[in-house]
Amino acid sequence: MKNYPVGIRSLALSFPSNICTNDYYRQKYPDLVAQSEQKSLARLFSLDESTPSNEFDQEMMPYLSDPFRGAVERRILAPGESSLTLECRAAQDALDAANFSVEDIDLAIVTSFGTEEIVAGNAAFLVNQLGLRCAAWNLNSMCSSAMVALQTASTLVQAGEYRNILVVTSCAYSRLLDERDTISWITGDGAGAIVISKLKANQGILGSKTVHSAETCSTFHTEIAEDSQGNLRLFMKTGKGANRVISNTSADFVLRCCQGAAAAANVTIAQIDFFIFNTPTAWFAKFSARILGINPERTINLYPQYGNIGPVLPLANMYHAARSGKIHENDLVLVYSFGASANATATVMRWGDVALSPTTSCQEFGIEMTFA
Repeated sequence: MKNYPVGIRSLALSFPSNICTNDYYRQKYPDLVAQSEQKSLARLFSLDESTPSNEFDQEMMPYLSDPFRGAVERRILAPGESSLTLECRAAQDALDAANFSVEDIDLAIVTSFGTEEIVAGNAAFLVNQLGLRCAAWNLNSMCSSAMVALQTASTLVQAGEYRNILVVTSCAYSRLLDERDTISWITGDGAGAIVISKLKANQGILGSKTVHSAETCSTFHTEIAEDSQGNLRLFMKTGKGANRVISNTSADFVLRCCQGAAAAANVTIAQIDFFIFNTPTAWFAKFSARILGINPERTINLYPQYGNIGPVLPLANMYHAARSGKIHENDLVLVYSFGASANATATVMRWGDVALSPTTSCQEFGIEMTFA
């Protein structure tokens, strides 16, 4: 294997035009909001006892009085939008940011969650739309898909199999959840894209650690049910006891993956300059920082603005951390992601001169965002 420095060359995000605030649910479903503590979201994120039993519960406590559990806004697909339209826009923006043409891409790895195509993923549809002539793979590791795809792509480039790989990920929870189900109130839609290529010496991926999350296989399942128009659709539902499974396993996954990735990169947790956690809950970044014993200021949390956007979360947090100046070239960055019924994974990289698409902009923390 050739010892190339390989990592992220460019990064882009794409979001739906429809921004849904908590007032939307308050006005449309006042009875559901009033009864929210008896519904699915509250059952998923609640305490079995009156006192917290671990660090996850302790960080969750301040949000238990909020029917939306810390979510403020979420981006939802509007009519005429799809996971594929979001993916195409993010992919094209990532290519433009890197000054790459379609001829420069040797492979596309696509990780779509909640696609319009039930049997096939979006890979072939995406490359057809973009005019790419390379191979196209669908890859799925649930909410860890983007980071598993990053590991896969960087290994293939480092081995000399490909030069430049386009990784595209999307999440369309609105296609999998009924908005009458309160769990949908904390989820959103979006897409992200990265180009993986050779970087400067000593930059790029340094080490990774991935473990299966089979302990969480009972937390979510799918079933066919009627939507609000009476049509049969495939919906995602929470499993019985999911709250305890997530609470009891989260700390172990964070520790095993983050410490394992740091060891594989031959660095210590203390040497990491910045941490990117996927943030499926409002408190997950602070919880992870607590488990690793780091200052929460060395993380970022976009959950209030996006909600849970599945596999797009680590890319969105990466983008905003870089755009707001929290990550600089040559910083050591650790990225952690968790996918239920799939994998938990962490990667340590030395941040390169990553080209950011101008599609999304933000200011440090108050985060003022505009969408093209």
